[in-house]
Amino acid sequence: MTSRPWHEDAWARLQARRERDALPHALLLAGPAGLGKRDFLAAFVKGLLCQQPVDGVPCGICRSCHLVAAGTHPDVVTLTFGLRKDGVTRSEIVVDQIRDLSARLAMSSQFGGWQIATVDPADAMNAAAANALLKTLEEPTPATLLILVADDPARLPATIRSRCQRIDFLVPSREVSLAWLRAEGVSDAPAALEAAGGNPGMAREWSADGALKQRSEVRNDLKALAAGRGDAMEVIKRWQAAQPARYLWFAAQAVTDELRARTAGKPAPLESQLDDEALDHWYGRVNRARDALRGPLRVDLILLELLAAWR
Repeated sequence: MTSRPWHEDAWARLQARRERDALPHALLLAGPAGLGKRDFLAAFVKGLLCQQPVDGVPCGICRSCHLVAAGTHPDVVTLTFGLRKDGVTRSEIVVDQIRDLSARLAMSSQFGGWQIATVDPADAMNAAAANALLKTLEEPTPATLLILVADDPARLPATIRSRCQRIDFLVPSREVSLAWLRAEGVSDAPAALEAAGGNPGMAREWSADGALKQRSEVRNDLKALAAGRGDAMEVIKRWQAAQPARYLWFAAQAVTDELRARTAGKPAPLESQLDDEALDHWYGRVNRARDALRGPLRVDLILLELLAAWR
């Protein structure tokens, strides 16, 4: 079991099904990054294969636990991004990987128990890979559990989602999040949680790696550009060199705060010259730009188009 309190209900439901020998043949762990889906997955898989678990919690000392921890358990198959022929990591999961997975799952368990296959991130499968996986989902083999992990489950075909038992990981309440962050030693928990949009796992990570400074930097950059003082190319260079997706996240947050301030009749922090409708449109462009970062387009051109529209 992981240490995150918002996992408790999902853990209890799955363990109840395990005890009844009623686990589904496919699970979909879905929800925003930062909520600990992968920690939950690791604990669940280890407990399912453990030779002497207690309420689904692995003992940590049996042979199976040692093999899982070492990543060498013969009945665990992990599928993620593969390599292209030139050695570069792919940005999607392709059909050949799914075909290899299906062939592996057709074999018998070496330990005589569960065979577990994970696909992570499942929302990175291309169309051909998703279609190939559908056949495996429609014709499951006995004692085989397929677990998909997706930060953006809407990107998965409905035919895939409908054939999985879905476990949603939702952002917990502010009170629960702050209590957990403080227990984790995050000193600036309220500010980090606000920056992360209420996501406690992301807040913990961002508190440790300077994200709050980046958030202030984005707001200063947008304010300067709105006033005609900033250098867009210099801004693009900085945003691209670090973590452009995060900078765009903070840009979307800043625009939301700008619109809220206008609605409340308060001083607008960015002092944008755009009207409300144009600001709302720019907010949409920011989110589309974040999606575009997944694709083959040049990051500097994505940012250049966006900041040109801001000015």
